[in-house]
Amino acid sequence: MIAVLLVVVLLVVGAIHWYLWKRLVKDTTHSRRARVTGSIVAVLLALVIPVTLALSRALPLAKQPLVAWPGFLWLALMFYLLVTLLILEIPRLAIRLWQRRSANTPATAALEPVPAGEALPSEAPPVPPAPTEPGFDASRRLLLGRSLAVTAGVLSAGAVGIGVYQAKSAPNLKRVPIALKKLPASMDGFRIAVVSDIHLGPLLGRSHTERIVRMINSVDADLVAVVGDLVDGSVAELGSAAEPLQDLRGKHGAFFVTGNHEYFSGYQEWVDEVNSLGVRVLRNERVDILGLDLAGVNDLSGEDVGDGPDFGKALDGRDTSRPVVLLAHQPVQAHDAAKRGVDLQLSGHTHGGQMVPFNLLVGLQQPVVAGLGTVDGTQVYVTRGAGFWGPPVRFGAPPDISIVELHGA
Repeated sequence: MIAVLLVVVLLVVGAIHWYLWKRLVKDTTHSRRARVTGSIVAVLLALVIPVTLALSRALPLAKQPLVAWPGFLWLALMFYLLVTLLILEIPRLAIRLWQRRSANTPATAALEPVPAGEALPSEAPPVPPAPTEPGFDASRRLLLGRSLAVTAGVLSAGAVGIGVYQAKSAPNLKRVPIALKKLPASMDGFRIAVVSDIHLGPLLGRSHTERIVRMINSVDADLVAVVGDLVDGSVAELGSAAEPLQDLRGKHGAFFVTGNHEYFSGYQEWVDEVNSLGVRVLRNERVDILGLDLAGVNDLSGEDVGDGPDFGKALDGRDTSRPVVLLAHQPVQAHDAAKRGVDLQLSGHTHGGQMVPFNLLVGLQQPVVAGLGTVDGTQVYVTRGAGFWGPPVRFGAPPDISIVELHGA
């Protein structure tokens, strides 16, 4: 299975780089030397991505940034070059059609005036073809190719530059009022600080955690919810980076549920580690918070190791007159939550798409990509997350920490 996946990845990467070579090298060069140089660069860049993916797992965490930064930045730039060039295929086609139509339009001959009294000749002399500039088509094609390549390059580099700035910037603090019909009057204005997808790893370390903790503590929330994808690595590698979580302050505690990346990173040791930091891990269970049921279920990825979500265990047998807020990493889990009358589900996972227009693809797999939505009658709020995965780029989907304010309906 892994071998098949590797072959598919290599074929896709190869096809994308062939297209980029055609548009950025073949269409923009005329000398053999320039084309050979560009071809070599294209091949090397095509190898960067599989090498980065392989070494990012094989190297010690401390050395992974050496390959992660250049490799993932090229991945992001490649993505935007592909998207931009595909969009530019429309004006490219229009210009080529216009040029072809102009080239095929017959020249109009200027007729000599006929003196008065003379008859027009029965057959006009043949009109010689209009003179054409040598190499007209080739030079126009080269100019068009270079113009569109420069446009794609500038737009793509700009998107990646902005995206890196957003990814490395402090998350936005978002105030999100949400109405719950069953909310006790005494809990009106109850605030839950929701953070997800912190993604501690080779490119995000202890200072990233410290900033998140500092921002959450600054709002003095009633409760803190960390809804999965905390880490991309083992406790031995990232325990120190996660340690600042012990300073999280919530009047009624801080809670955590597993995300899919915990199951790639040794989920059991991370469950123990997070609990030891004073952040309670809700594993298919619920707790009472001032008359509100706060429940949490494991991520869907846990099913592969016998640790999947169990909605029955977490939600069955409760008092249905009380409101229930569910912590679940993936928005798609709301379909099961709705069957058990969950009033509000808090999720992450999507990163808001992380890099527009990738959000359109995420929307094919998740019912809510970012913000507040409704799934089968259950309200679902999805935070964009505070970190990133893969490319250190967030374009059109800035990171956030959401302060959900509960109000009676």
